[in-house]
Amino acid sequence: MSLFRIFINQDDEDMATSKKVITRDEWEKKLNAVKLRKQDMNTLVMNFLVTEGFVEAADKFQRESGTKPEIDLATITDRMAVKKAVQNGNVEDAIEKVNDLNPEILDTNPELFFHLQQQRLIELIRQGKTEEALEFAQEELAPRGEENQAFLQELEKTVALLVFEDASNCPVKDLLDISHRLKTASEVNAAILTSQSHEKDPKLPSLLKMLIWAQKQLDEKAVYPHINDLSTGQLEDPSE
Repeated sequence: MSLFRIFINQDDEDMATSKKVITRDEWEKKLNAVKLRKQDMNTLVMNFLVTEGFVEAADKFQRESGTKPEIDLATITDRMAVKKAVQNGNVEDAIEKVNDLNPEILDTNPELFFHLQQQRLIELIRQGKTEEALEFAQEELAPRGEENQAFLQELEKTVALLVFEDASNCPVKDLLDISHRLKTASEVNAAILTSQSHEKDPKLPSLLKMLIWAQKQLDEKAVYPHINDLSTGQLEDPSE
């Protein structure tokens, strides 16, 4: 970031008439002058592996680089088991696993618990268990809806799936998409990470967003080699 700030903060009067042109050689010299500690890079990689749940990769990386994870790697396996259960539609199993990990997670997060129960209702509807779905909604979700207007609206949307014989015609058919399972799974994953005093999001994507933002800011004042493909990190001349 310091490299971009050097150029962004240059005198606006010098940039008023035309943009500064920075050649590839000049830009690469500036980049090479920025010193990054290998330890910091390793910590960034480990943070990503731990947060995203790549336990085997994190264990191998720990042995090869000597970088210690911020949490016990064994807890990653447990967290991923919960996430996978939700992704597969086994919500009741996921709730049991969360309580085994830490009962306070759901006790102190009513919104998360409601969303898990809502997902259970969706799975019952998906399976065509109409009577069981209605009974579950009345006994488990309706009381929570009476206490929270937002929960009530979510419940009403979910129950609307039962009105349509063909769910593809329902305005809230997206609730049946796998993407909704993934959304709930991500919410549970974030809650578990937070309970373990770990960031719920990896740092790497945030840094990449900062890079994109910095390039857009610099675009207003200079012509220089860009990193257009983040997957390769290769510099490309403006004309490419």
